[in-house]
Amino acid sequence: MTIEELDTPAVVVDVDVMEANIRSLAAYCKQHNLSLRPHTKTHKIPTIAQMQVQAGFPGITVAKVGEAEIMAAAGLEDILALRLGELARTCKVTVSLDSAEVAEGLSAAARETGSTLGILVEFDVGMRRCGVQSASALVELAQRVEKLPHLRLAGISFYPGHIWAASDAQGPQLEQLTLRVQTMLEATRANGLNCEVVSGGSTPTAYNSHRVRGLTEIRSGTYVFNDRNTLGVGACHLEQCALRVVVTVVSHAVSGRAIIDGGSKAFSSDRWLSGEQTGFGLIPEHPAIRFETVSEEHGHLDVTALDCPPRIGQRLTIIPNHVCACVNMHDRIYLHRKGAIEATLAVAGRGKVQ
Repeated sequence: MTIEELDTPAVVVDVDVMEANIRSLAAYCKQHNLSLRPHTKTHKIPTIAQMQVQAGFPGITVAKVGEAEIMAAAGLEDILALRLGELARTCKVTVSLDSAEVAEGLSAAARETGSTLGILVEFDVGMRRCGVQSASALVELAQRVEKLPHLRLAGISFYPGHIWAASDAQGPQLEQLTLRVQTMLEATRANGLNCEVVSGGSTPTAYNSHRVRGLTEIRSGTYVFNDRNTLGVGACHLEQCALRVVVTVVSHAVSGRAIIDGGSKAFSSDRWLSGEQTGFGLIPEHPAIRFETVSEEHGHLDVTALDCPPRIGQRLTIIPNHVCACVNMHDRIYLHRKGAIEATLAVAGRGKVQ
């Protein structure tokens, strides 16, 4: 079977590009003595997680317990999650947290199951989403973790998701990030706290991770496929975008517009954060087409810049703005080499929001 024979909308992944992306970041991390713990929320597929682990690093990151259960059932045994309990009996689990309430709950859960959880205390570095706000708060929480039974303080963590500058323009923000990390490290060490792991990173900052002094591991996720956002911020090149959504033109009755059979249920409604924050994807074969808006089942394309608009039945491939949200809209993805389908993979972690 080929891509042209698939029912649309369909998510297709170029295996050669995906494998090159996996090798590239793994090689970078080894060169700079960093551990890589890929975030599987991007694909939610154990087969791809195993490919990432086989590139030379032992563990993965997940967002939810349901995702962790899917990955553990597939034999992935070193998992960083945002909350966990029972799984720690069968595999190594580390949890990132920012409150004593969560720590106490995890301690009780681990006691019930006779397990031990590794803990990373999270601090905020500018995104203002999660994380304690000061070095004193971090020390206080880390000390609390050390006193709780069935918990082991493994280190500290952060997420620099606010850094969306182009890779070659991230210097000032990375220096501020380093100062923040160093402040936290000095506080933990001054109080005799274990800080074996300093976990952080993102895909936009991935290849600048060596510039953050004190960092020991990164948790990039999107890099495995890349998307319009990572392309827009200069974190990848067009040829490194492994994933596309194949769609079919179903109407051009309205002047200057073409309608495709993929809408918000195929792409999500996420914005183009690294660009002008308009549109819902990039059509690399026809970059002059603007993917203006979406309804549930349809995408609305502005084709006024084309002398010859797409014909009814024509296939287009679209790089989504945010690949993680896009994949979660689909039951399966198709792996191909040069258009020939090699495998169909179920998105096993789809909908695992608990």
